Amino acid sequence: MSGAPEEAPAASPPEGYVPSHGRGGFSTLNGPYFHRPGDGDLAEQAFFALKRHANGVGLVHGGMLSAFMDGVLAGAVGRGTGKAALTIHLSIDFLHIARVGEWVMGEGRMTRATRDVAFAEGRAYVGGHDVVRCSGIFKLMSRDR
Repeated sequence: MSGAPEEAPAASPPEGYVPSHGRGGFSTLNGPYFHRPGDGDLAEQAFFALKRHANGVGLVHGGMLSAFMDGVLAGAVGRGTGKAALTIHLSIDFLHIARVGEWVMGEGRMTRATRDVAFAEGRAYVGGHDVVRCSGIFKLMSRDR
């Protein structure tokens, strides 16, 4: 990376989205991330794709999409259980590309939970096309640990 300052995110996030805070150092460095507050079972998050999110051909890196969706699914499980969700397994299918300068939107739902483990599925999309579909299995932990 050069010493030149990076472009700023779009002037404002999509309607209804607010900045996400308290996600830890890794996510803070990879963000900024935004989420749509709500009471339902759908977790909705977004990020504006910057140059630092791109691979060598200038498209949003698969690792960035994977990390983003890991957070979306864990957020859905946290919303559904009230517990911290640690990833056991993440399966992701890359369907289309996302480009620098686009808002990448993500949504996830918890599909099932036991006492110790929860399952979730979701997708990331740009405009009218899905970029990834994914599913995950999460270990449930109390938040005070």
